Amino acid sequence: MRLRIMSYNIHRAIGMDRLFRPERIARVINHHQPDLLLLQEVDVGVPRSRNLDLAEELAGLCDYPHRAVGLNVALSKGHYGNATLSRFPISGERNIDLTIPDRKARGCLYTVIEVVDKLGSPMILPVFNLHLGLSFHERPQQVGILVKSPEFTALTPEDPCLVAGDFNDWFTRLAPMFTEILNFRCASSHQENFQSPYLTYPAFSPTGGLDKIFVRGPLTIIKRRRCRMQVAKIASDHLPVLADFAW
Repeated sequence: MRLRIMSYNIHRAIGMDRLFRPERIARVINHHQPDLLLLQEVDVGVPRSRNLDLAEELAGLCDYPHRAVGLNVALSKGHYGNATLSRFPISGERNIDLTIPDRKARGCLYTVIEVVDKLGSPMILPVFNLHLGLSFHERPQQVGILVKSPEFTALTPEDPCLVAGDFNDWFTRLAPMFTEILNFRCASSHQENFQSPYLTYPAFSPTGGLDKIFVRGPLTIIKRRRCRMQVAKIASDHLPVLADFAW
């Protein structure tokens, strides 16, 4: 069975031209047609984004029947955080708090995806959709919180698992924690070399590979890439990364 994953920091659907245009984000998503969409910086009820629930808005524009939202940051009005949109049912979810004291609130949205194969048999896929902090000193601590969570410790290295999102990892220092210690494979870099990530930020002329997809278990990486659409260079300050898997 084939499965397509996209991770995308949508910057509240406010583009590089400072205009709020969710239809541009939807155009990027609809072009690639991912089965599972992991979004970061998703507004819910915030004036700058017309008080919309952006997860609900994009689910409607892109025809995703299932979604989960993990709100991390409270604003004077509304919140924002991560959202996972899925073609398949979501049977469980929890927002894991990754906040380090005296730092901006951060989180990881955990979802249990019931992927249905061609014969109609359900297969369980645990997914961790995260957005890590800006400081190098907080990011390893946040990974530590994640891997000690009951949702993560319940998994064996043989179980299927996805960890993806905006790692804010300019110098690719976190990747060895996943590939060399936790037995993940990087699906957002050129070939298997995690030291050559796809550059995704800033979108108009990217120099940093901040957005990553890691996979573990019986998921074979078939294809990996970053989005090269012209509209993606202005729709958000990040470019999305995509990976196709065979299960």
